[in-house]
Amino acid sequence: MNLKPIVYKIDDDLNSLQTLQEKLENKILEKEVLFDYPTVYIHDWKKGEGYEVYVGESNNVIQRTKQHFDQSGDKSKWQYQLKKKTSSLYIIGYDHFNKSFTLDIENRLMHYMMGAESVKRMHNKRTNPQNRYYPDCEANAIFRKIWNNLRKKDEVLFPAESEIKDSALFKASPLHKLTQEQEEIKEKIIEKVFTALDKEKQGQLIFIDGEAGTGKTVLNSSTFYEVFLKAEERKKDDLQCYLIVNHDEQITVYKQIAEKLGLKNKDGKEVVCKPTSFINNHSMDEPVDVAFIDEAHLLLTQGKQSYQGKNQLEDIINRARVTVVMFDENQILTTEQYWEEQILKGYREQAKESDNYFELTKQLRVTASDETISWIDDFTKKKRISDIPKDKTGYEIRVFSQPSELEKAIKEKAGEQEHKLSRLIATYDWEYSKNSSMEKRMKKYWEVLIGDWHKPWNRELEKDMERKQKRKNKTLSWAEQPQTIDEVGSTFTIQGFDLNYAGVILGPSVKYRDGKIVFDPSESFNEKAKRNRTLSDGTMKKFGETLIQHEVRVLMTRGVNGLYIYACDEELKKALEEAVR
Repeated sequence: MNLKPIVYKIDDDLNSLQTLQEKLENKILEKEVLFDYPTVYIHDWKKGEGYEVYVGESNNVIQRTKQHFDQSGDKSKWQYQLKKKTSSLYIIGYDHFNKSFTLDIENRLMHYMMGAESVKRMHNKRTNPQNRYYPDCEANAIFRKIWNNLRKKDEVLFPAESEIKDSALFKASPLHKLTQEQEEIKEKIIEKVFTALDKEKQGQLIFIDGEAGTGKTVLNSSTFYEVFLKAEERKKDDLQCYLIVNHDEQITVYKQIAEKLGLKNKDGKEVVCKPTSFINNHSMDEPVDVAFIDEAHLLLTQGKQSYQGKNQLEDIINRARVTVVMFDENQILTTEQYWEEQILKGYREQAKESDNYFELTKQLRVTASDETISWIDDFTKKKRISDIPKDKTGYEIRVFSQPSELEKAIKEKAGEQEHKLSRLIATYDWEYSKNSSMEKRMKKYWEVLIGDWHKPWNRELEKDMERKQKRKNKTLSWAEQPQTIDEVGSTFTIQGFDLNYAGVILGPSVKYRDGKIVFDPSESFNEKAKRNRTLSDGTMKKFGETLIQHEVRVLMTRGVNGLYIYACDEELKKALEEAVR
């Protein structure tokens, strides 16, 4: 035998399963593969406009389905939903399936369906990513054929692969197969978390450093989810575990992940929150068990109107037995997030003393050669422009002489199914005020304006949209929303997310003088980066050059497949064009 994968969809009841067996009486090979070999199966049922699903694998799909129906009388279990008339059962077979192969396909299906907008709840608990097995060389091609077969039966439940892979939910999903580096750190974090909880320790800090694109979010998401699973195994039913992030776009993604996986604390409080909310709702007298902080470089290190403290990280550590921090100091963008060197060093040393310090080093976002990554590092860290390398991986760096040409190229990429998550993004060098009235603006949109060329800033076009589309957009990151192809994004909407191709506009704050890149705060409209910062010794200091440099690094590390650049400064434009030649 060597059949193509077989996919059948039937009504989710035992009679339909019996009918399928009878239907396959004359298809000996198909019947054998489906009922004698290991298989993967999917239960799904309607939930409002979407679906709830359970993905499984079994050596005997008939017996396993009967077990599920035997449990369908318990209203507290997902199997109870199988009594609904709208439920369906998909059975997937392949003549090379073995235990490892079916576990792998099961995990891939769970991961993809996490990224499907139509899936509102996944009822699986355990993930099963596999390492090497025979014949894993077939897995990619077979999974693609399985997914395409499923799409023929329901395009809403099983969207196009490119649509799934571009979704922020898919990219932040805890169901990713981790790299060896991530997996090793994850296992150590989990061990340290439960050791600390078992010994009733308090104020424990686990600190993970990692630059943009090294997989901090996936590690954070995966470890957070695994802690819930381990707590369930260990009968720690009263576990209080929170995921904290100070980013409006990211918190939306994490809340959707928690909802899809049914993650809840026993006190009924949401597991995902912003730092100020967490601090205000928890006391030092009754610390929670674990606090995970993604994008911890976005935490406030001074008070503001909504936060009356002095250091959000310290306040969180004081309210949790164990705090797990994901950090990248090259992505600090405002004075209120600025860390004095000795204070940040103190937290790292605190973690190192307990052997709780880890570093992520492998670049996972930018699919480029080491030479290309070094070129981006040279530009954003060392303030120099070296020759742009010819990248054999296919990653593309292009320089444009006009913003209209850059826009055209990005729109052409966005028109390709596999690159539709391509967008324009820019340094914050044009005026924007989120809460200003139309009268104050004197124009319809806040815009990026270069000569005769102009484009609305992010979040401007949604003002003209109908309520239904606005409601749909609430579940999507900025770049995933269709109207944003006609906007220009900023660090505030794109930080922490990927693009296929990043069309970066380097505004007047980024110059080239005497062979060096210069970051000029006087040309920026980012007041949060330009204003004075009061240091711990009471002195006032500006950090605008450093923070704008960080802003440029965030923008230039967004593109997975390519980086397209337009520079407003004539000397910078000329230097970039020479670097191409």
